[in-house]
Amino acid sequence: MTTNLMTLDSLSPGRDLDAYVRTVNRFPILSAEHERQLAERLYEHQDVEAARELVLSHLRFVVHIARSYSGYGLPQADLIQEGNVGLMKAVKRFDPSYGVRLVSFAVHWIRAEIHEFILRNWRIVKVATTKAQRKLFFNLRSSKKKLGWLSQDETASMARDLGVSSETVTQMEGRMAAQDMAFDAQTDDEDERFPAPVSYLEAENANPADIVAAQEWEADSEASLRQASNQLDPRSRDILQRRWLVDDKATLHELAAEYEVSAERIRQIEQNAIKKLRLTMAA
Repeated sequence: MTTNLMTLDSLSPGRDLDAYVRTVNRFPILSAEHERQLAERLYEHQDVEAARELVLSHLRFVVHIARSYSGYGLPQADLIQEGNVGLMKAVKRFDPSYGVRLVSFAVHWIRAEIHEFILRNWRIVKVATTKAQRKLFFNLRSSKKKLGWLSQDETASMARDLGVSSETVTQMEGRMAAQDMAFDAQTDDEDERFPAPVSYLEAENANPADIVAAQEWEADSEASLRQASNQLDPRSRDILQRRWLVDDKATLHELAAEYEVSAERIRQIEQNAIKKLRLTMAA
């Protein structure tokens, strides 16, 4: 099923995001009965056309979810693409006997893929303030056995495994699950219940020791990143640099065209490069 579903790449959001959104919004929303019939055809007979229709009718929902993750400095097209991978995984695993609509089942898979993407790529250097927190940030997602929140016993067990306190695990889990918002977003004059993060800034000279420690950590992290980057092959280093370490970031499709490979291949190279950076910087 996966191979045939990947023909949906012709709808790739990386080519023209606005056109992509207009296109996916034209696909009709399925009635509950029609959705159930398609799901049964897929589940019982591995009907690829049924799977394709289920995916197409829910692409607009992926766009809606992906837009809620703006503010990380990651291209919307890439967030949507990762969400689409989650949608296809959900469709493949959906059992109509669950008695729920596909959208309710798929939201967890869509968010999981987007979360993975953000964790792999968001703030490669400024990921946390201590070495223990950096280790936790990189390992918490892969260590979790489910999509929901950790139980008290699971939190304690993970804290022991990673050598941190239970409170640190809980704080980092909350950070991973939280929805991002613009740093200096403007609020309506009539509704100031949710001020932007900039409203909570303390004075820069509030604690000079903390400022110096943060500056030293950042300098050390940047030096470690440069050293780790030098161990990558030129193509991987170039892709990583242009995808995440410059202001004008390149998309998967732009790099794919330049290197004459598929966007999926660029994505694989990028993931492997980030994995190597993590291992090197954590050593």
